[in-house]
Amino acid sequence: MPTERLTFTGHAGHELVARLDLPEGPHLATALFAHCFTCSKDIPAARRIAARLAGAGIAVLRFDFTGLGHSEGEFENTSFSSNVDDLELAARALSERGMAPGLLIGHSLGGAAVLAAAHRIESARAVVTIGAPFDPDHVTHNFGNALEKIEAEGVAEVSLGGRNIRIGKGFVDDVKAENLEKDIAHLGRALLVLHAPRDQIVGIENAAEIFKTAKHPKSFVTLDNADHLITNPSDAEYAAQVIAAWAMHYLDLSPPAPPPGAPEGIVRISEADPKGFLQDINSGPDHHMLADEPEAYGGTDRGMSPYGFLAAGLGACTSMTIRMYARRKGWPLAHVAVDVSHDKVHAQDARSGSGAQADTFTRVIRLSGDLDATQREKLLEIADKCPVHRTLERSSKIVTRLD
Repeated sequence: MPTERLTFTGHAGHELVARLDLPEGPHLATALFAHCFTCSKDIPAARRIAARLAGAGIAVLRFDFTGLGHSEGEFENTSFSSNVDDLELAARALSERGMAPGLLIGHSLGGAAVLAAAHRIESARAVVTIGAPFDPDHVTHNFGNALEKIEAEGVAEVSLGGRNIRIGKGFVDDVKAENLEKDIAHLGRALLVLHAPRDQIVGIENAAEIFKTAKHPKSFVTLDNADHLITNPSDAEYAAQVIAAWAMHYLDLSPPAPPPGAPEGIVRISEADPKGFLQDINSGPDHHMLADEPEAYGGTDRGMSPYGFLAAGLGACTSMTIRMYARRKGWPLAHVAVDVSHDKVHAQDARSGSGAQADTFTRVIRLSGDLDATQREKLLEIADKCPVHRTLERSSKIVTRLD
């Protein structure tokens, strides 16, 4: 996944640092990601979600709010309103690159910020919140006894997530005065609410209030056993997959179709997990899949193995070819099903370098419908004429080069 470092000017004139995660295939849309309170653009959940979306063709800009991570400024001088201003400026920076964000994603307080900022970002068509509070003042519950000191002295050091950070009175006053109800009710964008029922930081009742207040189109998806920071990689993967699939309904992710007879184009495979075997597979602008290995061989079993895809190609082509022939003949074929098994294990072959023996694919075809014996026999014969069958049956030449 290519990543660019870029900077833009924040609300107070400070330089804010961002990462732009780009698809290796076609760029179909752009998302703007707002991280959780006092976190940074590099929190694991943000990195994983950005990577999965980039694999699906959606570029993602994630940046450090003023005074956090690698961005300039003092966090104690910021407020919720200034974070919203920074989001608007980040969107403007993307627009100047010809990548106006169509999707806004916010985690925790960042979720509240994108709800407040959405009406100020004209290009935004869809909004996603992850573990977001309905009331931004919810965040002050984490300040404990420091609230009294902040009120008396104007600033105090608060321990959050194992690290100390200075919180100013302006921030506390600002979140207390903030009311998102009107912004949510008049959002004017599709909304996806993601929340974990067991979130101990921002309770699930916040998601219920956001969802209840918003108008359609709106969707709610539970993150099951995830924690507030989405620290489990599988939870982040799931959230990203849900976001990508949901966004397809509300963003224009499809360029014009190629003319009939044009080559199918390049199938691009990009490593998604260098510690395992997970791969992003993109075939054209509209089709995204995952390839992996079983857990027994060091994978995470989130997608079919390479041999599984090979068998799937044979089975799908067989079914399509039978259907095409029966349709042309006007035969009463009601349904086709094809089971394909392959007598090899990809992970074992990859380790051993084996490959001399002939591969055997066992194909079991089931035909439903009022077909006579002659028709069934003919359709079985036609199965051997499917293009993938012919490709596997004869020698294939594979030309490999380094790019």
